[in-house]
Amino acid sequence: MPTYDYVCDGCGHAFELFQAMTDAVKKTCPKCGKKKLRRLIGAGGAIMFKGSGFYKTDYRSDSYKKAAEADAPAKSADGGKSSGDKKSSGEKSGGGSGGKD
Repeated sequence: MPTYDYVCDGCGHAFELFQAMTDAVKKTCPKCGKKKLRRLIGAGGAIMFKGSGFYKTDYRSDSYKKAAEADAPAKSADGGKSSGDKKSSGEKSGGGSGGKD
């Protein structure tokens, strides 16, 4: 349940009220009793996870973990580089003519 800020336009009394989102907006000031209470627009609150162990992968299902492992590229003995990644020393990197016209 969120906390709402209220202010009374009659007496200037400001306070916070902990109420459900479905509850009606309060209109009567608890201090002066006038019906000049106004709910303020607040920044709201955010969920804050404190402590260790709050990582996005902590609560993944086993099927998700297995699928992620299957999708990951397999590392080879040359440090993860496949033979298609290496260029021979005589190969040029440009897209120009290769000798055949």
